[in-house]
Amino acid sequence: EVQVVESGGDLVQTGGSLRLSCTSSGFTFDDYASGWFRQAPGKEREGVSCISTVDGNTYYADSVKGRFTISSNNAKNTLYLQMNNLKPEDTAVYYCARGCPEPDLWGQGTQVTVSS
Repeated sequence: EVQVVESGGDLVQTGGSLRLSCTSSGFTFDDYASGWFRQAPGKEREGVSCISTVDGNTYYADSVKGRFTISSNNAKNTLYLQMNNLKPEDTAVYYCARGCPEPDLWGQGTQVTVSS
């Protein structure tokens, strides 16, 4: 089955860190640009970060630049999002996606909650 599965979401205090992981099955991330999106309550889903494993180029939303880092381990078919200095406004369901900025495959999401 072709799918991506996220993990690593949690409740954390302001200023804390989390690392999200996304494992693929049925395909490998090195064949696609992939990334992370998020959706906060009452808001539209937004792009957070993308990475192209072909050339290593990365993209970050302005709101997370300098705090979040996207990376991949192709040998493990895993995509990561390291999130540092978390803020309450980072609270959202985070989704891993194949295809970035236009995904064609989504994970089920993992909840990140940042308490103030």
